[in-house]
Amino acid sequence: MQVYALEIHPWGARVDRPDRPDRIVFDLDPDKSVPWQRVKDAALELRDILKGHKLEAFLLSTGGKGLHIVVPIVRRVSWERAKEFSFGVAKEMAARSPRRYTTNVSLNARSGKIYIDYLRNRRGATSIAPYSTRARPGAPVAVPIAWEELATLRSPAAYSMPNLRHRLSALKNCPWVGLNKVRQELKG
Repeated sequence: MQVYALEIHPWGARVDRPDRPDRIVFDLDPDKSVPWQRVKDAALELRDILKGHKLEAFLLSTGGKGLHIVVPIVRRVSWERAKEFSFGVAKEMAARSPRRYTTNVSLNARSGKIYIDYLRNRRGATSIAPYSTRARPGAPVAVPIAWEELATLRSPAAYSMPNLRHRLSALKNCPWVGLNKVRQELKG
């Protein structure tokens, strides 16, 4: 079998239980007018909200326009519950700062804002895989990022095939080390 694919977009569930997600993904998708620093600030704000829910989150530089915040969960909730939870968190952020964030998918509603895409958490939805190349100029790569690296990350497309090898050889540990060992549940 040959696959001529540049991007890989898996589900948020494993093959043995496709009816039970094992992660929640928040896609911070900025309007083109939004400065990169605001996207980074949004990621930190979202991480703090998730901490308030007693959830640990991991960061992915998408190789596109924004960031993904990935929350591993035990496989006990339905896709509907995962979507409901992620929508609630997204609404909370948008209510706190309606001039900066929106949950409205309409391009007009997103003008000057960061769209908090919670719809990646429904059955059949996908998100970019870590270390997947992107079908964009320069073939940027989606890369796991440690929270401590966010301050100096110059763009969500900072890594590409030419410079990824250097990044990987310089890392002592994968920024997502332990992600598969995190055992946390959605409450309520």
